[in-house]
Amino acid sequence: MPYKVTLIPGDGIGPEVADAAVRAVDATGVSIEWERVELSSKIIEESKTSVPQHVLDSLERTRLGLKGPVTTPVAGGFTSVNVALRKKLDLFANVRPVHTLPGLKTRFSDLKIDMVLFRENTEDLYAGLEHEIVKDVVESLKIITRTASMKIAEYAFAYAQKMGRKKVTAVHKANIMKLSDGLFLRCCREVAERFPWIEYKELIVDNASMQLVMRPETFDILLLPNLYGDILSDLAAGLVGGLGIVPGANMGRDYAVFEAVHGSAPDIAGKGLANPTALMMSSVMMLTHLGEHAASKKLHDAIGKVYLEGKTLTGDVGGKANTTQFTDAVIAAMNY
Repeated sequence: MPYKVTLIPGDGIGPEVADAAVRAVDATGVSIEWERVELSSKIIEESKTSVPQHVLDSLERTRLGLKGPVTTPVAGGFTSVNVALRKKLDLFANVRPVHTLPGLKTRFSDLKIDMVLFRENTEDLYAGLEHEIVKDVVESLKIITRTASMKIAEYAFAYAQKMGRKKVTAVHKANIMKLSDGLFLRCCREVAERFPWIEYKELIVDNASMQLVMRPETFDILLLPNLYGDILSDLAAGLVGGLGIVPGANMGRDYAVFEAVHGSAPDIAGKGLANPTALMMSSVMMLTHLGEHAASKKLHDAIGKVYLEGKTLTGDVGGKANTTQFTDAVIAAMNY
């Protein structure tokens, strides 16, 4: 029986990178029945909801999604699709692996960077509880709960144990936000006590930002509340080449949605310039989630081989290839 996966191409460059990822996954030999559902800024505006019912219906059937970028308006308009999906499906864990790609030249390419960021995905300032008290005075509420903090801490430590990771670093601002971030830290400490063989550290978020730039190779697993996780996961991506090459996963008890974390880049949409690496790498994570470890490794290694050879890379990482040529090269590397 084939696996059933909801494919949400998105808009902008989304359909291009989604088609590339589908081709790469299919080339691994794993049988997947793709249930394609359209979601774009236009559809959202017309339906007046960030996650229309047809998208939820598909995910309810498959419980597994692969998602491209969807344009989100800034300082107005509809709520972020990602935030809405995470809340509706209780995708409480955002998982972002960040590691050095072979052959890719960056300011940090001489270092071996290999970290995974675990970001709580459902609350904090992303609860969306904000209002204007009086004219030009706005209040936004930061929500931290024991339930959500324990779930993300337990998820991160369980991953560390399963994958043989050695260190978990909790990131916070509890020196200032003593109640909210203090609660998050207490939960992290409580879970850490159950895993005495895993080194546990804590860093204030501003110091963590500096340390990530100065000594990125020293980090293993980072455990963060929502806002800090959002910011530092992008910072970490910048260390290895940018958002165009790092994967992302939104995990819950019942659902999982794997996504490219970069934007929809409407300025290059339809030009064949998009780099599908991020969504391909997210597909690697999806295959691992399905238990298809050989296929996952096959695709991961093929992407690494194309980067190491450096002959068929897209423009954002210093090459001259288009989306199709890069995808062809990855598939050829799998079949070599």
